[in-house]
Amino acid sequence: EERDKVLQECLNYFAKLWVERKSQPRKFDFISLLAHDPETSDMIENPMEFLGNLILLIVGGNDTTRNSISGGVLQLNKFPDEWEKLKSKPELIPNMVSEIIRYQTPLGHMRRTALEDVEFQGKQIKKGDRVVMWYISGNRDEEVIEDPDSFKIDRNNARRHVSFGFGI
Repeated sequence: EERDKVLQECLNYFAKLWVERKSQPRKFDFISLLAHDPETSDMIENPMEFLGNLILLIVGGNDTTRNSISGGVLQLNKFPDEWEKLKSKPELIPNMVSEIIRYQTPLGHMRRTALEDVEFQGKQIKKGDRVVMWYISGNRDEEVIEDPDSFKIDRNNARRHVSFGFGI
């Protein structure tokens, strides 16, 4: 009963925030992105799915955020030239964040179940097969990332990482 009350309070708060953000021009925050994206703009119509996704991302985002921050501190310590570059060019911070996420890869892999038969790069995947996506491998793909084992905060395509399942 108490749990349901807390969940309802959480839902009320996020629903109010959704309506507020939906009525404003799109911004770069999570609720605004969901409210304005055609793929998710009707998510609010299923309140428990909406709340479940938000809670999943809040709780799930805890590890990846913590791992990215600590991994970034470690990499800047291991690569003092990059730290000096950052101090002299703080405008590199947004790109540095993408490079940290690419290089450190806060989530190594994710498993999914194929929903239909498909051929992918010459391999047959059947409906029901379990497939593992190795983000860490995708982030070191030499066909996409030049010199992928180096840490460069001014990398041109750092944003093309697949750390969260998209990018390349």
